[in-house]
Amino acid sequence: MMWKALRQDRMAMWCMAFLGMVAIAALFAPWLAPYDPTAINVKDKFAGLSFSHPLGTDQLGRDVLSRLMWGGRATLGFSLLAMLLTVFVGTFLGLVAGFFRGKVDETIMRFCDAMMSFPSEVMILAIVGMLGPGLGNIVIASIIAKWPWYTRMIRSTVMQYSDMNYVRFSRVAGCSTLHIFRKHLLPAAAGEIIVLATLDTGAVILAVSALSFLGLGVQPPTPEWGAMLSDAKDIMSMYPQQMLPPGLLILLVVAAFNFLGDSLRDALDPAHTTAEGVRI
Repeated sequence: MMWKALRQDRMAMWCMAFLGMVAIAALFAPWLAPYDPTAINVKDKFAGLSFSHPLGTDQLGRDVLSRLMWGGRATLGFSLLAMLLTVFVGTFLGLVAGFFRGKVDETIMRFCDAMMSFPSEVMILAIVGMLGPGLGNIVIASIIAKWPWYTRMIRSTVMQYSDMNYVRFSRVAGCSTLHIFRKHLLPAAAGEIIVLATLDTGAVILAVSALSFLGLGVQPPTPEWGAMLSDAKDIMSMYPQQMLPPGLLILLVVAAFNFLGDSLRDALDPAHTTAEGVRI
């Protein structure tokens, strides 16, 4: 049902195709990239667009296209890793809080309230500042800052479905808690998890790129989209075109995740769409 609705949504299909191409280019960068992304060739610095360098070269003569492809491995790879771990932690705690309730629920929710009282971007920046630069620390900071949102969402869904007759029957029949989670409650919350994770992936990509831009993420000479923007800002007055490839790629990837998230929401929840097919 969901895939049928997505196939009829041109925007969703374009976004999936674009994100798929970016992911393939990043995953197979060692074989697809025309040059070594860290190879310096000062003679070719600031080379214009050409067949040998489709996006030109930077201030050290490094091929921009190759650096974009390799940079996607860091930006997309660590962003998706952070998102998957955040979803796992938030979903597990949300299931536990919504199913068992009582003191367990109260304890987890108070932690959520405390964490959500701070803006997630500020918390990520503070945690990375304390732990030190590095993409691994950004992943840890992202998980710490974002798990409460997923926990609250999953908890509300679990509390809605845990009193359904089929869940009560499973309890009476002696089914294990893990079986109830896996067969009944997790599938009920899967739609909301997918939509929120898709929308939130764009925010994580922005956070990873922003922290790398500030020097708290990937360290030179490893290519990364935010770090490429940071390198280009020093020469922006003379060569502003150096900002365009990484900046536009970040913009398009984040926008694609957001549009795809909206399409998934409409496919999974028809209430967001009117009878004429117009989104509310």
